[in-house]
Amino acid sequence: MKKIILFISAIVTIGFVSCTTNASSKVHPENVATASLRDAKATLKPVMTFDKTNHDFGNITEGEIVTHTFTFTNTGDAPLVIINATGSCGCTVSKWPKEPIAPGGTGDMLVTFNSNGKPNLQSKQVTITANTESGKETLKIKAMVTPKAKIKTNSFSASK
Repeated sequence: MKKIILFISAIVTIGFVSCTTNASSKVHPENVATASLRDAKATLKPVMTFDKTNHDFGNITEGEIVTHTFTFTNTGDAPLVIINATGSCGCTVSKWPKEPIAPGGTGDMLVTFNSNGKPNLQSKQVTITANTESGKETLKIKAMVTPKAKIKTNSFSASK
């Protein structure tokens, strides 16, 4: 029993002696400054601000290919990088700047809609993947597509 008490006393004594150094004295001021700058930069985000996010092509004829350019500005504090822009269907194609857009800089997103085989009211969207706060931005287009006139063929069977 004396050995157990002696062992516990030794552990408690070592615990008290080992905790006498101040951990904050081991922190170097230059590391604190570097970490503060790193953390401040981590909170900077680009913001993709569009002049408008919806466009109506109006009435178009089936088979027409129409385009619209959406203009945007990076109103954030970090360079804007667009990773991808995909349409809600294969009839909508986008072109975007591949290089980063600096804060305050502008860019254009070209959206092309192919109305072939898409009669009546069409509403499509383009989803942009970028390094913004949400990670996704959305543009919407719509058009009233007048169907092509169908050619009527009369087949006469000549029988004698």
